[in-house]
Amino acid sequence: MGKVYDWFEERLEIQAIADDFSSKYVPPHVNIFYCLGGITLTCFLVQVATGFAMTFYYRPTVVEAFSSVQYIMTEVNFGWLIRSVHRWSASMMVLMMILHIFRVYLTGGFKKPRELTWVTGVILAVLTVSFGVTGYSLPWDQIGYWAVKIVTGVPEAIPVIGSPLVELLRGSVSVGQSTLTRFYSLHTFVLPLLTAIFMLMHFLMIRKQGISGPL
Repeated sequence: MGKVYDWFEERLEIQAIADDFSSKYVPPHVNIFYCLGGITLTCFLVQVATGFAMTFYYRPTVVEAFSSVQYIMTEVNFGWLIRSVHRWSASMMVLMMILHIFRVYLTGGFKKPRELTWVTGVILAVLTVSFGVTGYSLPWDQIGYWAVKIVTGVPEAIPVIGSPLVELLRGSVSVGQSTLTRFYSLHTFVLPLLTAIFMLMHFLMIRKQGISGPL
């Protein structure tokens, strides 16, 4: 076993990587409020796990979406728990994100040289809200349908590009199957991918620049 480890160590310098992670300096002023970003990440990972589990049973069609959610809640083993955890962690993720933003702002974590870290954080905040908007529609019940209709109708007030933008969001002039398909694709593929990319950028910047000092 030692020879196998030595083979990988010679090529990948595993010990150096481990030492870099384990020996990073943590400033003495850091307290529990500096954990809010990590809690947000944890909520995101819970979202990914529970959301992936539900994709095995959810059907993104206007005819079957609601009944498939009912099936998850009543027939699938622990389906009610998985969906409930998904909803609870979604709310927790939004709350932790808001508190994290306040903490960073109040402690001056957005100042030079951490401007780009702040920018990626703002983008992550927008992506988090987008998760909520797209996920809200997926059960395709009365609340979800009308929420989508209102949200996608907002850009119509924009001069010139308003109507084309609404049609782009909905996939057609009215809310229907194309809208649900687009929101499902955004919620399960596009947004998670973008979030993972910007989270990686966010954490690499924090890793490089360190935690901001006290005011």
